[in-house]
Parts: sequence; C-alpha cells; structure tokens
Amino acid sequence: MKILVLHGPNLNLIGKLSTKEGTTITLGKIDTALKKKARQLGCELKTLQTHKNFSAINFIQRNRNWADGLIFTPMSWLRYEFSLLESLEIAQIKTIQIIFDGNYNTTGNNSNSIFDDYCFKTLTGKPTDIYTNALEEPVSYTHLRAHETSLHLVCRLLLE
Repeated sequence: MKILVLHGPNLNLIGKLSTKEGTTITLGKIDTALKKKARQLGCELKTLQTHKNFSAINFIQRNRNWADGLIFTPMSWLRYEFSLLESLEIAQIKTIQIIFDGNYNTTGNNSNSIFDDYCFKTLTGKPTDIYTNALEEPVSYTHLRAHETSLHLVCRLLLE
C-alpha cells in the first residue's frame, strides 16, 4: 500500500499552536509517528508540507499512478483551493481529509470544507492522534476479511 501525506499551509508551525496546550507537537513528530505506523501496516509513505498550491498539485499529479491513497490536511485551503480539488478529482486518489479541532483549528468553528464531498472520509481531532488514526480508520460498512487485522483494513479500503 502506497500512501501520500499532504500537509497544507502553516503546518510547519504547528509547534506554535501546541504550546497553547502545553505540549510540544512538531511536524517532524507527526511524520515520525506516521512512518512508524505505516511500517507496522506494511505501507509506503511519501509526504509533503507546502504553503504553495502549485506544489501540492504537482505532488498529487506526479504521484497519482504511484499512490493508492492520500491523507490530506488542507488547513486554510479547505475554503477556497478549487484548483487543488479539481486535481484530486482528476487524479481519482482515495482521500482521507484531516481537520484539527481545539486550539489547532485555525479556520474557525465552522470547518465546512470544499473537499467534503470528494473525500471518502473526514477525521477531526488533535494532531497527536488523528494522523495515525487515518491509517487505522475502519469504515462502518466494511467487514474484516478472515486474514486481516484492523490495522490492515484502511490499506485495503484505500485500494478498493
């Protein structure tokens, strides 16, 4: 299973937001936890953090044939980045959208996203858990196969 991880604008500064909660979360720590979970699941990851929509679009387009799925944290792009949405729709990569809550939500209380209808799942939570949950997230209508564990379920779902 090959998964892209696209971190949107300002996620490189997540440490500034984490100090409001008395923690020390960094993008490096998030990526390390994701890589560890991916190894447990037997998945390959490619990650990118960017503020530039053209870099995000290039990342999706260049990896569209490699990737089986995408974990995407749009941040401020969730309101207006229609060219990125179009790129996802054309590439047809199964996508899990991540939206932060609490002090990590920088887009306001109403987190309606232009990506909601495209993404097959949206997860909301704190960055400490939400990324690894995206790799483990079961979908209610899907059943485990006899040889699967719940950790392998999301990899299969992204492939289907």
